[in-house]
Amino acid sequence: MAAQTYIAISELHPSFSHPKVAGIIIWKTDVKSFPDRKNIGMDRFTFSVTIRDSPDFFINATAWGNDGYINGLSSSFSIGDCVTIENPLVAKKDPDTGDRYCPTTPSLYRLLMTEAHSQVCLCADMDTIDRLLTLIHLPVTDSRDFYSLGDIVANGQRLDGTVINILAAVKSIGELKHFTTSDGRKGQRLEVKLFDDCVASFPLICWDREAIQLVQTLIPRETVLFIADVKISFDSFRNGMAATVNSKTIITVNPDTREASMLFSYAREVAESGALDQDEKAEDMSVDSITDVFTVSQLKEKAQESPEAFFGIMYSFISKLDLDSSVSKVIRTRCSRCKFQVTDDMQSCTNQLCPGRDQGLSATTGFDLLVDFSDHTGTLHACSLRSPVAEHTLGCTTEEFTSLTDEERTAMKWKFLLERCKIYVKILPSPKARTGIRGMVLACSLADPGEVKQHMSALVQ
Repeated sequence: MAAQTYIAISELHPSFSHPKVAGIIIWKTDVKSFPDRKNIGMDRFTFSVTIRDSPDFFINATAWGNDGYINGLSSSFSIGDCVTIENPLVAKKDPDTGDRYCPTTPSLYRLLMTEAHSQVCLCADMDTIDRLLTLIHLPVTDSRDFYSLGDIVANGQRLDGTVINILAAVKSIGELKHFTTSDGRKGQRLEVKLFDDCVASFPLICWDREAIQLVQTLIPRETVLFIADVKISFDSFRNGMAATVNSKTIITVNPDTREASMLFSYAREVAESGALDQDEKAEDMSVDSITDVFTVSQLKEKAQESPEAFFGIMYSFISKLDLDSSVSKVIRTRCSRCKFQVTDDMQSCTNQLCPGRDQGLSATTGFDLLVDFSDHTGTLHACSLRSPVAEHTLGCTTEEFTSLTDEERTAMKWKFLLERCKIYVKILPSPKARTGIRGMVLACSLADPGEVKQHMSALVQ
């Protein structure tokens, strides 16, 4: 079998002649250039990959060459691809040179690849590919050796400048931002917000193109990351801690570990409960600072153009408002710690992953409505209208609402239904939603006819 011709990473030695290695790429760096000392005025190009062929062994492999060779080779495969490397130079690691900027590996050696002597290509042996693919979800360090986001926040500036491992879920992925440095170099930056059962939002910053391309493929609220050797620092602008992906970092997506499985279950539960939406309210703009006016179709178009949340004003009709449904569908009680839906008679939260499950129940009760808004361009379905915004909109508390008769609830419904309202909304991407977006109502009131006419005329123009 072809797989038998490969040399295991654990057995590599500089004395081997024409070695052939197969592995799955678990990390990859950007292409970089350096002045060529032998050819003045010319540049040498390089990039590295980290490949793995077993649960216990992985190794860094660095390619060197001219612009065309290195950029062509780098673009031919990505993280998660299975590759074979023929005839690399097996060299001892040198912690005083380039290896100090590469991921830490259990191998004593590193591989060097050149156009003249080495060949790198995608693996074609299906048995080998099937064996290697299982390795992509294994963390590169002890799966129990990590900080929770709560640990990081609790330690605060004592962790400033350290390199640690993190296990966290992806809350949201920001917009890619490009910039040019003072010396003319172009760069990029992307921020990912993480969360776990202790912290609702924590920033992870990516600067390298390869890292950015990886995280842009992730599904927020449905992805758990084990981030090995990430740098922690105090961000004075945020007045809090932040994590930054560096040249030694390796990110394992949806790791196959017990701890990751528990966090994944928690992330799914808390996302479905709407708790993440509640947590994001702290980051919302003040209503007074929101000035952009949209039609429904314009909101949908903008949401497709940008993966980030944004804010706007609509002058729309309320086309669905189920106030005359059963009270249990209008008002809900949720655990204060994990936002899981509970009932008042419970002694403790029934969510198996609630951080306060063994303690007495602490719960909050409020309006929890899904409202449709429509105008001449379409309908924005299932927007969240929750307390305290719902109480301000409806003009009553939950206690007052529960005391109303069925006729009084229906009358309240028709006070708003099919009436033109001024709605301040926050729009968020949501793969699970029918339209791919979700709306959160930040404020809602019956609109002034003169104001509506003025803004709708401007939109038509």
